[in-house]
Amino acid sequence: MRSRKLTLTPFLIVIVGLLTVCPVLMLVLGSFSRGFGAFGQFTLEKYAAAYTDPAFADILVNTLIFTVGSAMVATALALFLAYMNTRTDIPFKFLFGVISIIPMMVPHILFAVSWLLLLNPSNGILNRLIMQLFGLENSPFNIYTLPGMILVEGLLDLPIAYLIIAPAMSAFDVSLEESSKVCGASTLKTLARVTLPVLRPAILASAILVIVRSLASFAVPSIIGMPGRKYVLSTHIYRTISTGFSADYGKAAAIGMSALAASIVLIYLYRYLTSESSRYVTISSRGFKPALIELKGARYPLFAIVGTLSFVLIVLPVIVLFYTSMLPYVMVPGERAFQLMSWKNWVEVLKDPISLLALKNSVFLGVAGATLGILLSIFVSYVIVKVRTVGSGILESLSFLSFSFPGIVIGVGFMWFFVRTPLYATIWALLIGYIATYLPYGIRPLTSAFIQIHSNLEESSRVCGGSPWYTMRRIVIPLLIPGIISGWILMATMFVRELTLSVVLSRPGSEVLAVQILRYAEDGLWGRLSALGIIMIFFSSTLVIAASLLGKKLTRMRVM
Repeated sequence: MRSRKLTLTPFLIVIVGLLTVCPVLMLVLGSFSRGFGAFGQFTLEKYAAAYTDPAFADILVNTLIFTVGSAMVATALALFLAYMNTRTDIPFKFLFGVISIIPMMVPHILFAVSWLLLLNPSNGILNRLIMQLFGLENSPFNIYTLPGMILVEGLLDLPIAYLIIAPAMSAFDVSLEESSKVCGASTLKTLARVTLPVLRPAILASAILVIVRSLASFAVPSIIGMPGRKYVLSTHIYRTISTGFSADYGKAAAIGMSALAASIVLIYLYRYLTSESSRYVTISSRGFKPALIELKGARYPLFAIVGTLSFVLIVLPVIVLFYTSMLPYVMVPGERAFQLMSWKNWVEVLKDPISLLALKNSVFLGVAGATLGILLSIFVSYVIVKVRTVGSGILESLSFLSFSFPGIVIGVGFMWFFVRTPLYATIWALLIGYIATYLPYGIRPLTSAFIQIHSNLEESSRVCGGSPWYTMRRIVIPLLIPGIISGWILMATMFVRELTLSVVLSRPGSEVLAVQILRYAEDGLWGRLSALGIIMIFFSSTLVIAASLLGKKLTRMRVM
């Protein structure tokens, strides 16, 4: 058995290493190559061209403002919502907790589009409504700005910040605050001098992780930033490879190296901060009291604020998407709008051969890709948790490497990787790229599930004569079903809505839903875009519901 484990570990290191390290190596080689596929002719011309571009300084400044601003919006909102939901007696707190993570379930490109439909300065529904109500001549809001991008990206990253801050907030020992108040400090002073400093690791970790995700973001910068000529690193790379007569992949790789370096530094900082968390422990063997703060008279006014905030910022954009799909063009709700409503956009989308091909490809990638990805995740998680050697430590580092890389940058690396293979410009290139990029989403729930299975169960099976495969099939896998289902759902939903990697690797014949939606947005076909977006949400939800039902059925069979 031990020899099998020793054989499995290097085999998995090779597989995962090929998936995660090779694109990075190809990116480095590509940035020094003269032309696409012309390896061996190295030059610094691409770096010189990329970093002496007069527009590059503005792009760096925009990227800095966009990422830091998004982190501030997401962290501040998450802090407020987490405080209300975990520390106070505000009504319907469970509902607010669910609403806080809704943006994670909606594809990012659709979320960005819905806000564009609301706050477009020329015909945005919310802008036109406010102008009619208050008799204004000009639109009060313009989404095509850096603050507009920051608002939408901050809302999209809110679930990441909330899921980091809320557990730390709920585990906070309220006796520390009570001691501060007994010593005469006001509520505000207690918040500033006691609560926030203790939560500092969670707040900083949340902010850094949001900066990393916004650095990798492509949906918001492409849908909102590009029409307003506000470019960041991801859209600058996209412009480099998608405009002009011949795409300059070498220059795109050289630009991508700066995003890659920034991302690696930020992830290192994140790990350092989370490793220092023991200094801020508040729950010990004595004295922990998870008490709630009574809001008293402020209970319902604060409930109204949180409810309005949740509806306007999260629920309203999703409703707008369905409303727009029924109209010939974007307009304010009214009698004329309801008279013009029809299923025309839906019919046109369902008759469009490219949209149907994109739908078919996305469903295939979601089902087949998630299944292959979860199979690989089972073996990787098993080695990480159960084998525990130097090799398993290397495998764990390799498997989480891709999480820190911006998708569009790794997409360029994969482009160089596939260019001389039959996989280039096929759907299989997308499949491999998706699994490599989203492998951590399958591994994380499975490692948690493996940790809960004691080794005695496997040893008992072997003592009774069970082979390793029999033990895995009859003992380990049935106990892993909840983790397998969670990992599969995460990977399938990510694959169906994937955009950043797809815009680089997708070619005619291998279109996917997110890329087709981006094309509709570039052509201004908002009705068709909204209809296709609702179809995308429908298929994502169907996959989630089907997987959940299958998981419940398998779990029931295991119990029987």
